[in-house]
Amino acid sequence: MMIQARIRNFLAALGVSLLAAGALSAAARSQTARPADAGWQPLFDGKTLTSWQPSRFSAEGAVTVEDGRIVLDTGKSMTGITWAGATLPTTNYEIALQAMRVEGRDFFAGVTFPVDGSFCSLVLGGWGGSVVGLSSINGQDASANDTSQSIEFQNGRWYSVRIRVTPAKIEVWLDDRQIITQDLKGNKIDIRLEMELSKPLGVASWKTKSALRDIRLRRLE
Repeated sequence: MMIQARIRNFLAALGVSLLAAGALSAAARSQTARPADAGWQPLFDGKTLTSWQPSRFSAEGAVTVEDGRIVLDTGKSMTGITWAGATLPTTNYEIALQAMRVEGRDFFAGVTFPVDGSFCSLVLGGWGGSVVGLSSINGQDASANDTSQSIEFQNGRWYSVRIRVTPAKIEVWLDDRQIITQDLKGNKIDIRLEMELSKPLGVASWKTKSALRDIRLRRLE
């Protein structure tokens, strides 16, 4: 009798465990099924430069679409793309993309974006390959202001970038790690003269071959 009671208790416990596991599995499936990218709209179709145009820098490299990515070939100066599509928001939005330095030793993604009534540029891998920061803050570029930092980038590796602009601040994530928080109140936000051709939204590289994909935008309002 004692053995039968133990067996019944074991089977009952096993049944509870299986039910719990099933509930967790269902919850996980439900969470996975929820659209993680809700609200994002693609700005690159993976096939053409529709709504983009080469930035027409002096002595730039070629801009092509290959294997689902935009390739910025090495130029004697900057090579880039500039948005030529529908009007974009200037605040309360996020821009996301993936970028790769294919060849070279300088910045592979200089992302210029609107900030209310002005513009700003995020520089990834500038000034010899590792400087990251915003240009410009109170007239100081990415190598000199408080957002400046050093990050080593590997050629041939994709990096995920996300920029958030709100009335209060600019925030930047690299591979889901927040690397920049810049308050806007009391600070002058602008771009270097070289980036004028990237307005209102653009991505450029400096004497470096780079690749871009999964360019997206979502409004936060």
